[in-house]
Amino acid sequence: MVRTEISLFLKNEPGELAKLSSLFFEAGINIDALTIQDASSYVQELFKARGKSIKRIASVANYNSIKMDSREFALIRLLVDNSDKAIDILSKNEYVFDIMPVIAIELENRPGTLAEVAEKFGKAGININYVYGSVPSPDAKCLFVFSPEDIDLAVDIFKEEINT
Repeated sequence: MVRTEISLFLKNEPGELAKLSSLFFEAGINIDALTIQDASSYVQELFKARGKSIKRIASVANYNSIKMDSREFALIRLLVDNSDKAIDILSKNEYVFDIMPVIAIELENRPGTLAEVAEKFGKAGININYVYGSVPSPDAKCLFVFSPEDIDLAVDIFKEEINT
């Protein structure tokens, strides 16, 4: 199904994830999926991508400074069961965040399932910007979150999977 992913930066220090998740807990919001990465790797990839496609957004000296500063933050991407309420809470608490549509698909937990889905993206010529997923137990289905370059085409290709 098409879901709203929330991306935000948190200070990379003890207790910050607890503060964020406590805000959601107090509001009765469940986190369905979550990935956290060091923001410096995100900045590094952004810098490389900008260098390939358009003029760099910063000089090498400025980039190195940005990279050092970004180590102080973590990039969090998450899906929640009530995006509107979560967005309201994040705004009221002055978090810096962005939202974007992603595709969340429940997959059978068996070898080759992810390969089948990735092959569909590839055959349709859709690049996957990133993907994350997990499974609670060997007998349960997996939840995978895909960020495709062309969300509309991906939705059309995966109608059956995302409507289940």
